[in-house]
Amino acid sequence: MKWRSLEESSPATDIRPLHEIYAERKESIAKYAPAATQKVHAQAVAELKQRNLAANILPVGAQAPDFQLQNHDGKLIRSSDLMVKERLVLCFIRGRWCPFCVGQMEAMSLIFPQIEQAGATLAAISPQTGKQSYFMHDQHKLKFPLLSDTGNKVARQFRLTYRVPAAQEAIYRRAFVNLPFTNGDDSWELPIPATYIIDRDGGILYASANEDYTDRPEPAEIARFLRATIKR
Repeated sequence: MKWRSLEESSPATDIRPLHEIYAERKESIAKYAPAATQKVHAQAVAELKQRNLAANILPVGAQAPDFQLQNHDGKLIRSSDLMVKERLVLCFIRGRWCPFCVGQMEAMSLIFPQIEQAGATLAAISPQTGKQSYFMHDQHKLKFPLLSDTGNKVARQFRLTYRVPAAQEAIYRRAFVNLPFTNGDDSWELPIPATYIIDRDGGILYASANEDYTDRPEPAEIARFLRATIKR
């Protein structure tokens, strides 16, 4: 199945809300994916929700950990390098193989000018290798850095990680979602998608995560939060 990027959509739909883009992708999944496959994914999400992972992420008011990761061009980036403005919007995603991650990243790229105007910058973190991050950045023409979190070390500090259930792993293998190749390790570990806004002093101002990878904050919501909290 080929997932249509925002650039391939008509100009009238380029600025659709993210939930509308996701609804279209969910409709395609419901139409084309076998019912048994859909059931496995739904069960995996339900199990994560039962574990209540999203309620235990690093919360608002906590101090974000310092980190250093390679970006999509292989350059070492420190968290302090990203704090050149007053705030940092930091998205944790699963990888370029995930159509919902792609949709979110394209949508965030579209509002990147608004993020900058609000005195903030943007970066995304995934466990995928630098080569996969390069392909994603290039293919989708993203305007912000993609950082490779090898072994989910940073995601684990934000309390976002989980091990893909065996039944879902089998589905991914059949669909050629080879996480050991994509991520460069055999852990079959992923972060639940999350979005943070971090103040220049490292304090977390906004935190949103969801065990359901098909449900993420609207980019417009992030932009509104940034505008409402501009330091005068």
